[in-house]
Amino acid sequence: MIYLDYNATTPLCDKAREMMLPYLDRHFGNASSVHAAGREARAAIDDARDKLAALMRVKPHELIFTSGGTESCNLAVLGLARCPLSRGGHVISNKAEHHAVLNALEHLEKRENFKVTWLNLSERGIVDLDHLAAAIRPETSLVSIMSANNETGVIQPMREISKVCRERGILLHSDMVQSFGKIDTDLSLVDAGLLFLRSGLSIQPIMFGGAHENERRPGTENVAAIAGMAAAAEWTLREQEREQEREKKLRDELWTRISQIFPGTRQNGDLANRLANTLNVSFSSLDSETLLMALDLEGVCASSGSACMVGSVVASHVLLAMGLPMERASSAVRFSLGKQTSAAEIDDAAKATERIIERLIKSNSAYAVA
Repeated sequence: MIYLDYNATTPLCDKAREMMLPYLDRHFGNASSVHAAGREARAAIDDARDKLAALMRVKPHELIFTSGGTESCNLAVLGLARCPLSRGGHVISNKAEHHAVLNALEHLEKRENFKVTWLNLSERGIVDLDHLAAAIRPETSLVSIMSANNETGVIQPMREISKVCRERGILLHSDMVQSFGKIDTDLSLVDAGLLFLRSGLSIQPIMFGGAHENERRPGTENVAAIAGMAAAAEWTLREQEREQEREKKLRDELWTRISQIFPGTRQNGDLANRLANTLNVSFSSLDSETLLMALDLEGVCASSGSACMVGSVVASHVLLAMGLPMERASSAVRFSLGKQTSAAEIDDAAKATERIIERLIKSNSAYAVA
């Protein structure tokens, strides 16, 4: 199997597995318990929080442990927007966000009478800064813009976005699930992102049932996952620049091979400001579902974009938000690389793609003749 879907999920690294195993076996205590087993679990959480805070250059109490990126985005968006101390019922975002943010905002818009301004995107996938500045109102409480898009890898100008928000006193949330560990992440630019909430900010909980995480997120902590996350973050950030350069070369090699195989391909998104590991390609006259099924039969794992649509293959909402035509959005395939991706795998993936394209072209030609 050739796995090229790292933006969806990644294999567990050895360092994380080693750190998790004790808490899946003999150190199984509830971190809220006062006995020895509970104290061991609490110590593991505290150590992980301190390690992550040091890596991210933030304060330990500014980190909130949740079940993952989707819950974190929901807590940030809903919790900040609903906060009694917020300025009002107006939020700003864009239609290319991950569904964890997109659907949360749509809920506020449809169910809680919030007003949402959806910003324009360029064909390259970049937020319109002039539109952002013009969209801010006295009652604007929150701006939510992801740092790097999970489908195209496009990196937003977060420094400029932060400047616009700070000058007007608006909270800025950023979904950094894709950018963390791939590009330098400056959390001083945002107020909420990943599991980070700037000190002094109030947030409304979206779940109830306990006083965990300083009453911001209830529920018995997943000690093994928390310990593993800290180890994985440390491992991922090690030699980040060198690793991203390696992945960029592999990504560009795959694009060169694909473009030679099928000249009708086009890359999607800003070609300069994007993650080194992400290649989003549209194959004109073909469709994503057919291509993904064919790739799977060849042993290549890729996707058409977000992995959160329960296995369905639909036209990319991100590409449509960028103003690309339906034909291009519905023929897109995303290849995303990771630390375990090798040059040999890229070569095999390119060869598999060549076989698929040749078959599909012949099939389409035969259909046209018939």
